[in-house]
Amino acid sequence: MISVIVKDKYKTSPKIRVAFVCYSPNASFIRNDYKILSKHFNVDKFNYRRAWDAFRMMAAIWRSGVSFSWFAGGHAFLAVLFSKILRKKAIVVAGGFDVAYVPEINYGQFTLGWHKKMLTRFALKHADLVLVVDPSLKEDAMENAKISGENIDYLPTGYDPNYWRSNGKKEDIVLTIGGIDESVIKRKGFETFVKAAKHLPNVKFVLVGKYVDTSVNHLRSIATSNVEFTGFVSDEELLEWYQKARVYCQLSRYEGLPNALCEAMLCECVPVGTKYCGIPTAIGDCGFYVPYGDPEATADAIKDALNSPEELGKKARKRIKNTFPLEKRERGLIQAISR
Repeated sequence: MISVIVKDKYKTSPKIRVAFVCYSPNASFIRNDYKILSKHFNVDKFNYRRAWDAFRMMAAIWRSGVSFSWFAGGHAFLAVLFSKILRKKAIVVAGGFDVAYVPEINYGQFTLGWHKKMLTRFALKHADLVLVVDPSLKEDAMENAKISGENIDYLPTGYDPNYWRSNGKKEDIVLTIGGIDESVIKRKGFETFVKAAKHLPNVKFVLVGKYVDTSVNHLRSIATSNVEFTGFVSDEELLEWYQKARVYCQLSRYEGLPNALCEAMLCECVPVGTKYCGIPTAIGDCGFYVPYGDPEATADAIKDALNSPEELGKKARKRIKNTFPLEKRERGLIQAISR
């Protein structure tokens, strides 16, 4: 586990140049890491999208002392390879999909073709440091990539309790969040969420998330009238939903450390979740657990969560605030780069 004993002032050097490599820079946790590193180092963000971007990536790494890649995909393979060729250091962050093998729902990098498995294995094996956001991901990386894991450390993502906070006005709303496409519906338990709603007809269920394909039509076809689909919402609207909802559901079969779950708990939502990967890491003893894919058991747990005392939501906020502060992520990243 990465030590976070840096005191008061961070000992950093703006002379250290970091090549920040990612495939999609839009995720909040990727944006947060970029902001953190940019405060302390000279950072070049590189968004890898096409094969011919490799030449520009190599140039960015040549100018840098360290490459920092979010997710161990093909772009991380190139970043680690170029770092080795150019005698630079390479850090890779594993977030979940990149180390997963869950064939029953066809999920994970290691359910794909052999060439993608080999690229991911190379990145995980040859990076100077691999940071995982949940301890379970280290175990999966070692098992699925067949590596020793000696270069893998645990450093969770961090969350801002000053932004994600309750306004004290809760309603009987049950919330879940995620982009909606064919692969996500089962993995995140959206079908279970929608089916659970029919057992609690007087409770409002809300699924927030962008429609990536037409899969939302299937969910609508099995949904009762108390289920609302919002589509994509802004960060400001998302905060409003967190603040209104009394219960947040994370009914997934596989997650790293779920960002939406942690944000919801900071807003004093009582969590209901499965016991897979990073979900119990976040919930701890501050919520209710359900078996994956069981709508009736999920409805029973949601009912218990709705009737739970207000103190449980406050306890959930305190857990995320104390366990996953942004400062801990910041210290860990600084140490990872500086050492």
